[in-house]
Amino acid sequence: MPEPTWYRLLDVLFLAFHSLLVGFNLIGWAWRRTRRLHLFAISATLLSWFGLGIAYGWGYCPLTDWHWQVKRALGETGLPASWVKYHLDLVTGLDWSRAVVDTVVIGAAAGVFVLSVALNWRDRARR
Repeated sequence: MPEPTWYRLLDVLFLAFHSLLVGFNLIGWAWRRTRRLHLFAISATLLSWFGLGIAYGWGYCPLTDWHWQVKRALGETGLPASWVKYHLDLVTGLDWSRAVVDTVVIGAAAGVFVLSVALNWRDRARR
């Protein structure tokens, strides 16, 4: 079994990578150079939520699953299904409604997906 120090390092690495991915999913469409990568990233995210979600539960994210395994190994309990809800609760000290968080997250993801498709289509037509 890995040492607690290793779990703490993994916890930080998951936090950093997941935060960067969420941020990129939200704004990666804004730069022409990153639009293709953004379309891939947001598509993979949505496929995970709704594709893998068929087998593992709607909104399934392997990053969250692996991160929560690390957090449980560090002794954390009562982890929500949503990584965003967990961090909103942690940062604000409030208990955010799961329904509200899920609605905002899904709405934002759907919006940036449509935007990314449209911008990638436009960029392709201009070439």
